[in-house]
Amino acid sequence: MPPRPARKALNAYHHGDLRDALVQAALGEVELGGPEAISISALAKTLGVSQPAPYKHFADRESLLTAVTAEAFRQFNAILRESIGKPSRRSKLSRLAQATLDFGLRRNGIYRLMFASRIMACAPKGSELHVAAMETFELVLEALEAPAVGLLRERSALQIWAALHGVVMLAEQGLLTGQLANVSREELVEDFVEQTKLALAAAIKAAGKNGR
Repeated sequence: MPPRPARKALNAYHHGDLRDALVQAALGEVELGGPEAISISALAKTLGVSQPAPYKHFADRESLLTAVTAEAFRQFNAILRESIGKPSRRSKLSRLAQATLDFGLRRNGIYRLMFASRIMACAPKGSELHVAAMETFELVLEALEAPAVGLLRERSALQIWAALHGVVMLAEQGLLTGQLANVSREELVEDFVEQTKLALAAAIKAAGKNGR
């Protein structure tokens, strides 16, 4: 269970500090109870500030959730970047995929905010949230470890991203217990990884032949 933020005296936050404190406190609440758990008035009480104070930084609950989602993506990206950056005998895609599965199951409240709410869909292109989400996609592209041939990498990245999301959501609903096909969630993810790598390699090879 993530520690709750320490209370500061009323009006003790410097300008800018309260915004970050609200985002971090909201992340903790989302991790425990999902996006539905967020209440600006409750966060103000937790942080020991006046009820109007949060509205100096966020116009409403949706704008707070947007900032929280962007921060969640940045934390997620840091985990993915670390997973593919360290030396390993496993492929980058395998490491990224397993890190995604672990994040989705271990921090499911945050994962649902990122991928199972309307917050991402409402983010304008070029916004803080959109940029953070596109960085996730770039990390998936990097993990494929394949040359750029048309949009083959991008298509494969979307396919593995969608597959991983499906595994996380089914597992979260208790539908991937290993009994249906005698396969664990981790093994299923590895199946998707291998299928993606083989299909992309075959597509690149075919594109090369057709280009001659």
